[in-house]
Amino acid sequence: MEALNGLLHGFGIAMLPTNIFWCFVGCFLGTVIGILPGLGPAATISLLLPLTYTMDPTGGIIMLAGIYYGAKYGGSTTSILLNMPGEASSVVSCIDGYQMARNGRAGAALGIAAIASFVAGTVGLLLMTFVAPPIANFALSFSSPEYFALMVMGLSLVVLLSGKSMIKSVLSLVFGLWLATIGTDLFTAQARFVFGHSELLGGIEFMTVAIGIFAIAEILLNIEAKEKSELLTVPKGLRNLLPSWAELKACRFAFLNGSVTGFIIGLLPGAGATVASFVSYGIEKAVSKHPERFGQGAPEGLAAPEGANNADTGGALLPLLTFGIPSGSSTAVLLSALILWGVKPGPLMMTESPDVFWGLVASLYIGNVVLLVMNLPLVGVFAQILRVPLYILHPAILGVAVAGAYGAAGNLFDISLLLIFGFIGFLLPKGGFPSAPLILGFVLGQPMERAIRQSLAMSVGDPIILVDRPISAVLLVIALLILVSPLWRRFRHMRAAATA
Repeated sequence: MEALNGLLHGFGIAMLPTNIFWCFVGCFLGTVIGILPGLGPAATISLLLPLTYTMDPTGGIIMLAGIYYGAKYGGSTTSILLNMPGEASSVVSCIDGYQMARNGRAGAALGIAAIASFVAGTVGLLLMTFVAPPIANFALSFSSPEYFALMVMGLSLVVLLSGKSMIKSVLSLVFGLWLATIGTDLFTAQARFVFGHSELLGGIEFMTVAIGIFAIAEILLNIEAKEKSELLTVPKGLRNLLPSWAELKACRFAFLNGSVTGFIIGLLPGAGATVASFVSYGIEKAVSKHPERFGQGAPEGLAAPEGANNADTGGALLPLLTFGIPSGSSTAVLLSALILWGVKPGPLMMTESPDVFWGLVASLYIGNVVLLVMNLPLVGVFAQILRVPLYILHPAILGVAVAGAYGAAGNLFDISLLLIFGFIGFLLPKGGFPSAPLILGFVLGQPMERAIRQSLAMSVGDPIILVDRPISAVLLVIALLILVSPLWRRFRHMRAAATA
């Protein structure tokens, strides 16, 4: 009842004309930022933060939060249309979203992404408002061993992301893990695998790898295929530009999966929307009656990660507001903004700054509706991008890719890396190596290394700590079951064939 009263109080604040305006501005900027690769919500919030110093704290945090979750909406657009992820968390959307576009369902894919984002985002906010405190206390019980086990479970999803060859998928994963080790050692500050290039001391930027593996490689593959007039086909008519009832029905459980998975993983500091999207995709494929459709344009393969990406918002903001613990770079910038305004995030924030707390929570509900209303009418407009001739579109994609790679770190050396990873992405499918495990390994490599080394430091080098703690033990068992499931299925098929 207290939460409901607080939410009603928050709507009274968020519905003020000035706050609605700042919510709209944040959502619009976030959508644009999500579409443009390389900049990201954290960098944009940092750039715009000085402009909010003279604003009312409630209006300022509403605008900055709008940028944060608006970017999650926009990031799917280029992933679906151009195979170019706008954000790290949009990488999984390339797997089935881009294939839907290639199958002539670009508008439907954009519609599913918008609807999944709205549904899962709303569910995440409801969980944040009413049932989050006990879940947040559970999340606080996570330490380094639990994080390591969670990352191992994430890596075990390579089984579900693999193509025809499990061995090639593992090799792709290992290559991604190795790429994550390039740079400076987290604990000893020693250079690793830099090969005499000081530019690599800070590691490789994620957007450089992702844009190269997906976007640049796609350009090279299309050039090799000598496609002439259009990149993809765009059916005419509103019915063909929006998802069909059959597609939405196929996604109904994916919406729920993405909502719950994204919210829970969002609670964990350092996990983030990228991990949530990979995990939700793996779960959806594991429970599907037709897993062979995934990677070929399955609507639920797009709905699950897009939902998780946006449900993560509610989960990530909860520890920030109630415990003062940021879950990632974007929420860390939001934390600094609150502190600059004299607002202290923590257990007393609801009583000491109720206008800011409940006004922000209520604005998230409003922003979710604003983003849906803003993005659905643009489905047809965005889909027309696919009508642009390739001799215009390819140079445009290359220009955006180069700008995104350079903008991520402001380093010309990254453009060379972009081209190298583009060539690697071009060669991967020729050898039957899937690209998704490589990206998964690169994303989880650093946090996994940090977690295992911190765990061993806690136990003075004794690895038994990983199975001594109940949560980490359960997660490791789940990972093991995921890994052995293909072997079990193969054994059953062989047994059935032998007895036939």
